Amino acid sequence: MNKNYFLLLLISVLIFSCKKKDDDLPRKTTGKVNTISVIIDDQLWNGEIGDSIRNKFASPVIGLPQEEPLFTINQYPVKIMEGFMTDNRNIIVVKKGDKNKFFIKNDQYAAPQNVFHITGETAAAILTIIENRTSKIIKTIRQTEIDEIQRLNGKSLLDPKTVGNKFNISVDIPSSYAYMVQGDKFIWLKKEVVSGNTSLLIYEVSLKSITNKDNLVLNIIKMRDSIGRLYIHGKDSNTDMITEEAYAPYFFKIKLDGKLVYETKGTWELKNDFMSGPFINYAIIDEKNDRVLVLEGFCYSPSKEKRDMMLELEAIIKSVSIWEK
Repeated sequence: MNKNYFLLLLISVLIFSCKKKDDDLPRKTTGKVNTISVIIDDQLWNGEIGDSIRNKFASPVIGLPQEEPLFTINQYPVKIMEGFMTDNRNIIVVKKGDKNKFFIKNDQYAAPQNVFHITGETAAAILTIIENRTSKIIKTIRQTEIDEIQRLNGKSLLDPKTVGNKFNISVDIPSSYAYMVQGDKFIWLKKEVVSGNTSLLIYEVSLKSITNKDNLVLNIIKMRDSIGRLYIHGKDSNTDMITEEAYAPYFFKIKLDGKLVYETKGTWELKNDFMSGPFINYAIIDEKNDRVLVLEGFCYSPSKEKRDMMLELEAIIKSVSIWEK
């Protein structure tokens, strides 16, 4: 009897210890990519403050052929800020208080998580904080979403030698992508989805191809159109992939893996055909290897939204690392 009692006591202690360890671990965040939970009372949400939040965080994504919001916004009153919504990755808490303040709490309820707290004495004060902090909030959320996609993708399950030997790089490409075309200095990978497909291109060109710095955008358009003529075509003849002429691409200079990168976002189309979609092109200036290393993602999904597909491609591209010789 004493032995049985001892065993029951030991099991109870073990169960309690395991449960306590589990309780000490941070909860995992949930929710779809590019989603924000805005915790704000209805009175503020239905007024000027709500309009400002919607205008800034649901503004159209640049570079997409159809209008899609930057983020999907879900609003909840402050009094019900509990349960499932506190497991979301990105939360903005807006309320009136006795001080004007803005601060960010990382992993406040779960991980990985950003909780942006905005408090103002008046509606005008809250609006000022939103105006001044929007760019920081957007930048933080986008980086968190890219990090989360890269974490979920994990390390590349494709043979790293195929890409590494050709381009002296590593990049984490999910196993859902398959090789479509492989050339001497060119690789095209594609993933089939229900509504269409997403593609990743990796290739290199000479530094001289974009040495005319007075018209970098035109140089990049010529470069990607020449690649389209060589490798990417429709079913019929004379249906090469080109940069759509009706819309001027968006152009930025950024840093990636410590190198200058020309980032171009725009729309592609098949010449003499009806297929089209968005693309994002990263031209990495790799002076040590006397080349421009190009990673481009594009998708074709005529019946579905493309925002999240393009962010996944951006996350894959931004996992690139150039090896030192």
